[in-house]
Amino acid sequence: MASLAIRVKSKNGQQLLKDLTSESTVGELKMYLSSVTNVSCERISVLLGYPPKPLDIGNDEKKLSEIGLKSGETLIIEEKSVPATETSTQAINKKPVENGIAPHEPKDPCRPGILMKKVVPSDNSCLFTSIGFVLNGNVDTTVHTLMRQIIGMEVAGDQETYNEAMLGKPNAEYCAWIQQPSSWGGAIEVAILSRFYGIEMAVVDTLNAIINRFGEDKNYGQRVFLLFDGVHYDPLYLEQSDGGIQTVFPAEDMDIYKEAEQLAKEAKSSRQFTDLNKFTLKCMICQKLLTGQVEAQKHAKETMHTNFGEV
Repeated sequence: MASLAIRVKSKNGQQLLKDLTSESTVGELKMYLSSVTNVSCERISVLLGYPPKPLDIGNDEKKLSEIGLKSGETLIIEEKSVPATETSTQAINKKPVENGIAPHEPKDPCRPGILMKKVVPSDNSCLFTSIGFVLNGNVDTTVHTLMRQIIGMEVAGDQETYNEAMLGKPNAEYCAWIQQPSSWGGAIEVAILSRFYGIEMAVVDTLNAIINRFGEDKNYGQRVFLLFDGVHYDPLYLEQSDGGIQTVFPAEDMDIYKEAEQLAKEAKSSRQFTDLNKFTLKCMICQKLLTGQVEAQKHAKETMHTNFGEV
């Protein structure tokens, strides 16, 4: 029996649940949720749908199919009120991590330091590696696999929105394409991941000296910055005086936003961007060198080769 694909949102971030089936029991679901949220089974509260409504998980013996849980659903996990017997000290010491983002201590408004670029590999997954860095504070070149799965699930689940006109190819073809490590991410993928992680993603476009904000209409409380030169993405971070880094900023922090705007202007004036008509690619199948986006597209059409690497 096929596994269910269910998104789980909690104070510890977001996970993709794929280990249970419709024949699994409520008890098994609660044990899984407890393991990823650090909330005891007895105090787990599950909300489902929009607007979110409580899901009946009172009977541990019921199957997930019996409580109406289907693949593609999003579960919001909350913790029931702390019993009076639990001390206030215990409650104070609980520091939730939101939306899968590693905690970053807020900085003083008069912060020292400067917004800097962290260079990530040019391996066709630079967007996903960059997003992983701003969310978790480290370069992990394997995060693209999960992010591609998240995007594919979102697109496949909303074929009306993600139609051929938007995607540039049929929905099913896109879902297969985005899973390939050779496929580049762009605006569609940033928008989906911004919504999934519940955080605004500000893309500093050095080609046009502007910032494109994804999720700005959602009133998210936090913002991260990515640098885009026309082809390649890198994450931006603030290096702190103690050697630490800050990658997640309050959405109301306009000082850091203005720094990012200034960075975009300076990069354009010094031509720190990639001209899409002149950058060089190599076909990873036949090793042919190609100049510019148009030449690469023509080669792909003629040979059906779609695996390109940046040179």
